[in-house]
Amino acid sequence: MGNRKKMKLILSIVGFILLVGLVFGDVPESKDHPLLSRYPGSTITYYSQEEFNEFYILICNRPQTEQLTLENVEKLKVEGKVTKIQYSIPKGRSAYEVFKNYELAIKGAGFDILCEGKAKGLRGFLEKTCGFRNIISHTSENPNEHFYLSARNPDRDKFVAVYVGEGYAGRPAIAAVAIVELKQMETGLITVKDIKERLETSGHVALYGIYFDFNSANIKPESESVLKEVAKFLKENPEIKIYVVGHTDNIGDFDYNIELSRKRAEAVVKELVEKYGIEKSRLKAFGVGPLCPVASNKTEEGRAKNRRVEIVEQ
Repeated sequence: MGNRKKMKLILSIVGFILLVGLVFGDVPESKDHPLLSRYPGSTITYYSQEEFNEFYILICNRPQTEQLTLENVEKLKVEGKVTKIQYSIPKGRSAYEVFKNYELAIKGAGFDILCEGKAKGLRGFLEKTCGFRNIISHTSENPNEHFYLSARNPDRDKFVAVYVGEGYAGRPAIAAVAIVELKQMETGLITVKDIKERLETSGHVALYGIYFDFNSANIKPESESVLKEVAKFLKENPEIKIYVVGHTDNIGDFDYNIELSRKRAEAVVKELVEKYGIEKSRLKAFGVGPLCPVASNKTEEGRAKNRRVEIVEQ
């Protein structure tokens, strides 16, 4: 074989190796949580970490239940730092084998098991309520091939939830892990004085204390403290009119994000008008989706900064 052919072959092999790394490696800016490592050979396909959010942990009347359904479990809402990691399991490893490994690791760490069993009919809950990705489309419809476990650490300040489901139509099994580190929401992050000063200096104010349900325009109750400050500012400055502008990160469909950001801005306007008595003529809602980022969308920290509501002086 000539030198040129050898070089082409080497370059082809190197390119293939790099391609495999890109396709099968962990998603960018992701990592295992120090509390619970991955099953050997798994790759991270989805990663999210939020400093404060809610998450639902399933609780059983009996820690071990043969078949878990939404009818025989209790949904416990917990709040704090939420880390969600989704793994693709190596081919040839069954969902049950991987689940038992997680179970042994969690029990070995001294965690108290809150619920454990075959996860019949929980795929929709895990995807739509808990925010995991492609659970329904990528896993088996056989209810005996899905497993769920929730646990709490001895200090009672951390929760763990683990779901493992067998793959569908030759796809590898999926493991979804959530870790919630309990903490109180930071309050008083913005005041009337802050709003006034920022509008005067920069013309806009980012309101990071306004929270919405996942993939929704429903405002969470913990947003009240910030909305109160905005309403108080508007009442103390009746001459000021504002735009309420919704922003998103760049994950997902562009048109959908534009629409979601608009609906969230409209929800804030509605709340200020109906609950706090602000004249509607002073408020206008707009959504710009991912068009005005304040940080890189390549990291979760950056995406969190980009997901926001701003007020802009008209």
